[in-house]
Amino acid sequence: MARWHDVSMSSRGSNGIDLSRAFFDELVQPILESRLPENAYAAGRLGAGSDVLGLDDEISRDHDWGLRLSVFVAEENLISETKKALEEELPTSFRGFPVRFPFTGESVVRHHVDVATVPSFVSAAVGFDPTARPTTINWLSVTGQAVLEVTAGPVFFDGSGELSRAREALSWYPNDLWRYVLACDWALLSQEMPFIGRAADVGDELGSRVISARLAQVVMHLTFLLARRWPPYSKWFGTVWSALPDAEELRPALEAMISGTDHASRQKGMADALQVLLERQNRLGLSNAPRATVPFWDRPYLHPAPEAAEQLLGRITDETVRALPLGLGSIEQRTDNVDVLVSPQRRHRFVRD
Repeated sequence: MARWHDVSMSSRGSNGIDLSRAFFDELVQPILESRLPENAYAAGRLGAGSDVLGLDDEISRDHDWGLRLSVFVAEENLISETKKALEEELPTSFRGFPVRFPFTGESVVRHHVDVATVPSFVSAAVGFDPTARPTTINWLSVTGQAVLEVTAGPVFFDGSGELSRAREALSWYPNDLWRYVLACDWALLSQEMPFIGRAADVGDELGSRVISARLAQVVMHLTFLLARRWPPYSKWFGTVWSALPDAEELRPALEAMISGTDHASRQKGMADALQVLLERQNRLGLSNAPRATVPFWDRPYLHPAPEAAEQLLGRITDETVRALPLGLGSIEQRTDNVDVLVSPQRRHRFVRD
């Protein structure tokens, strides 16, 4: 059984996307063309895997990495015959990599050209058909990672355009829902920002640090939302965040939130970060609040300015969105439990109930 450390050195210069593209161009597409009309299939490197995000490296090759493709056929009844043709005609290796290999936890050695229809693939990832007027609950049930499994990887061929239309429909939240989830991040920050100081004042320095670090993650999520970029799951969250607009300006403030030696420096770091983000929000025309933080009653702590969220909510016109409770937000604003986040059915139940 081939393992990635057995692969010759000459093959190790390939990244996953380049390897998948060559695999499609040279081996898979000719098989598809001999069996299917041009407008009856699409293909790309979509789904799970660090290579879909363009972030695979040498360590990525120790499991579930290699010759992988997603092929989409126009009708369900074409799936089995397409799978059969691929199984019969694909060789044992390509450019020094095995065509057939087991995934982690599996004993079956098989090729990983996955065949499906576009609707079944997209629904399995996000839980609904994005081209068929998704509901508010549909949108709130998606994670950034689920969307990226459909939209982040390259499409090598799309004969009918069906796959491209689904990806375009998932490009971002509708505007009113965007305003709502932005307001929910501000609300989440409001729930705990004063506790950074309060916990430290009663001698709980560790607790203050934990609160500040947790809020740093919300600040980073808010950065994604203001950039209209879907965030990936935790392994790549910080890596992708680093390339966002304002990330470098925000980095010292976030480092102070996480590593500040006293609660005053942590609180100042958060205040500085929120001011940068509020100014970004104002430039986008979503608000015009002058300051991001205000005193917390008469105590020596800061609190996000209520206007940052209130002005977002005040510009929502969709009555369904206006009726949503502030502070709950999308599924990834409600929980970081992986067993919930990876299941479209659980995500949907979580935001519906």
